[in-house]
Amino acid sequence: MWVFDATPLIYLAKVDRLALVQRFDASCVIPERVYEEVVETGLGQGYPNARRIERSVDADRFDVVAAETTPLLSRLRENDNLSDADVAVLACADADDGVAVMDETYGRDVAATEGITTRGTAFLVLKLAGEGTISVDEARSVIDAMIEEGWYCAPDIYAKIVRKLDSLAA
Repeated sequence: MWVFDATPLIYLAKVDRLALVQRFDASCVIPERVYEEVVETGLGQGYPNARRIERSVDADRFDVVAAETTPLLSRLRENDNLSDADVAVLACADADDGVAVMDETYGRDVAATEGITTRGTAFLVLKLAGEGTISVDEARSVIDAMIEEGWYCAPDIYAKIVRKLDSLAA
């Protein structure tokens, strides 16, 4: 199961590529708190990507789920450096042995400490290219389009992504 945080959803929506998640074998879920943040608040603020995410949920690309109350959820809520959405993503991933799809370093560091597997947006795109589900050119265009829309990717990470794509194309 892939448990999506806000940033991957927002940037895949900004480049109109949310349909990519349908190509994964595992289910894709959005914790209720993330849905509230990216769709309900986003629609209220007039973000077009919020409507795209809402349509993807309506099309059953994603399931919206509640974060179960667990000791981990309670403990993570005490961490002022994690948003409520980040807490929900980590708690859902932990409860269902899923993978937290998040790009923020701090949330990924907390996940590593808690033994929760994380992957970023770039990993998902590279995974699809590596499986041959999308072409290397398509993967590169998705990554570049997200960066053009404001998705942060450190230069050294971008260089690694390009090298990986080049190796897949060879």
